[in-house]
Amino acid sequence: MNSTSDVARLKEQIDAEAEAALLALYGPAQGVSKHQFITARMERMGMLHEKLRGIIGDDADQYLISAMEKRDISQVSQ
Repeated sequence: MNSTSDVARLKEQIDAEAEAALLALYGPAQGVSKHQFITARMERMGMLHEKLRGIIGDDADQYLISAMEKRDISQVSQ
């Protein structure tokens, strides 16, 4: 197992889940399915975070925070 490529893959997956959750939050869909979709994305980010934490330790916490903060809400059409 190549930990460098695993770290890159996990970071990409976290970014994709954060982006999907943001788009769902501010996108046109409404109702329970929207909530379930966002919840699933957040739970998936949690699992990916734990895997990343197993490889890089506490730095995974900061990466997760930055992945959530770097989403530019102004670019999402409302």
